[in-house]
Amino acid sequence: MQVTLEQDVSCKRTEVRIRYAHMDWQIKRLETLLRGFDKTVKCSRDGEEIWIKASDIYYAESVDKHTFVYGREEVYGTEQRLYQLLEELEDSGFVRVSKACILNIHMLQSIRPLLNSRMEAVLSNGEKINVTRKYVAGIREKLD
Repeated sequence: MQVTLEQDVSCKRTEVRIRYAHMDWQIKRLETLLRGFDKTVKCSRDGEEIWIKASDIYYAESVDKHTFVYGREEVYGTEQRLYQLLEELEDSGFVRVSKACILNIHMLQSIRPLLNSRMEAVLSNGEKINVTRKYVAGIREKLD
């Protein structure tokens, strides 16, 4: 892969252009990383409002009608519903893995099959998330 940086002081905003011969998973991953590069999610912790970059989120889950956003070691609350987060972050590499959980595909380290057509996703921070069989096809589609 060749990377070329070019400064143009007349530019009003940064433009990223990717040229490729064939679309593959690396190009798709690069595209989703770039699209989600500056997206943030409004969260809170200890009464303080915090904006978390989408690229720093490992997964989000809904527990007892509250939505939690998980970073490498931190947990934040958000007022957004899980489906709202997914709509906002889907083009940044997030996918639903169960009724109550969405996952950042870029934080995925490995995935292995479990019983009853389910899967276990291991994230780069070592956490394990169960992928229910209803959502296995969605995660496979994001991986391809």
